Amino acid sequence: MVNKLTYILLNYMKKRVTLIFPKNVVQMPLTYRLAKDFNIAANIIRAQIAPNQVGTVVLELSGDIDELEAALEWMKAHNIKVSSDRREILIDDQSCVDCGLCTGVCPTQALTLHPETFKLHFSRTRCVVCEQCIPTCPLQAISTNL
Repeated sequence: MVNKLTYILLNYMKKRVTLIFPKNVVQMPLTYRLAKDFNIAANIIRAQIAPNQVGTVVLELSGDIDELEAALEWMKAHNIKVSSDRREILIDDQSCVDCGLCTGVCPTQALTLHPETFKLHFSRTRCVVCEQCIPTCPLQAISTNL
């Protein structure tokens, strides 16, 4: 018999998605609906939304697998384009000089300098692909895979 904690852990999922809202849906309280109707936590990574314009939001969604799939279907039914975000930050080790400028703008501390060697360390699991590091790099050693 599977206990409740094991069930939760087996059915818990995180998914990063990009949403594109049509003009008439921009005013919808999306994160509220996801939490209330589907018990889904939505972490806003980046948002470009303005009244009467097409909006774009990058979210990290987390919750029960079935509820997450139902929430994605609900968004699609409301004419919100949903695409899985598989972008990743790439660092060119040949170009990087470990100056550390990128570490100052990284909101999740995915980019850090090793305290002894002062070499740049990148933690992919902490990265939310906010892309704030890309324009900060003076040598253009940071990019995305897409």
